[in-house]
Amino acid sequence: MTSPEPTAVHDHSLPAAAHRPLQPSTSPAVRFRAVTAGYDGRAAIEDVSIDIGTGSLVAILGPNGGGKSTALKVIAGLLRPWRGTVEVLGGPPGREAHRVAYVPQAEVVDWSFPVTVWDVVMMGRYPRLGPFRRPGPADRDAVRDALAQVGMTDSAQTQIGALSGGQRRRAFLARAIAADPDLYLLDEPVTGVDISTQEDLMHVLDAEAGRGKTIVATTHDLAAAAHHFDRLIAVNRRIIASGGASEVLAGDVLARIYGPHIVVLGGQALLFDDAHHHDSPPPGVAHHHDEDPGRR
Repeated sequence: MTSPEPTAVHDHSLPAAAHRPLQPSTSPAVRFRAVTAGYDGRAAIEDVSIDIGTGSLVAILGPNGGGKSTALKVIAGLLRPWRGTVEVLGGPPGREAHRVAYVPQAEVVDWSFPVTVWDVVMMGRYPRLGPFRRPGPADRDAVRDALAQVGMTDSAQTQIGALSGGQRRRAFLARAIAADPDLYLLDEPVTGVDISTQEDLMHVLDAEAGRGKTIVATTHDLAAAAHHFDRLIAVNRRIIASGGASEVLAGDVLARIYGPHIVVLGGQALLFDDAHHHDSPPPGVAHHHDEDPGRR
């Protein structure tokens, strides 16, 4: 079957973030040089070289399995690269761990663990406390402030497993905020949430970037990426494109990024190649020929 020609994403329909101009950084928060990393002998990212400037708001795009989460794990120091060099906040990954907040995908969290929202957010303070110190007034103030920022003050004593999906995203972003990091690493922070929650969370992240914090987030939603982020980095094992929305979301570039995959534009699933052998789509995204018409 002939693949349909992908449509370019134009600026008038998907305005790139305009709140803060792109500015080169003389001291990048993250630097990759020819980095290859993966699992069980299979490379997930290969020969990746990229700088992420301090104070930037960056989205990493790409197909499911294209290496987005792997890149975050390498930055966080959770996965050691096979080749190449990585510098995070001026040193090797892990050296400045107390200055980095990593929030994994919701699917890897044990929601049955019996803790309250307050407990979860307080966990963000532990790297600053050390192994034998108990939380003090400053820590409790930081938790209260973080909960207020994400609109979760009234849910502080709610069991984490009782929250809705959007509330869970808010709670874990609050945990990251409470840590007062210089670098946020967020794996799909706004996937599967309603537009109101997405806007609220992105407003918080934009404010953090405005304070000089660096935010690196993966996402499948290209419209959200174009609207909210200063810079987009497209990866499919290798860096395919990097820059503003008009550069990265052009039709020919999208075809190189996704190939036979679904992409999401403002909640709409678009198919570039209707081949019958697809990788598994990301959660909440269906291939057109498998899609329930009632869900459109």
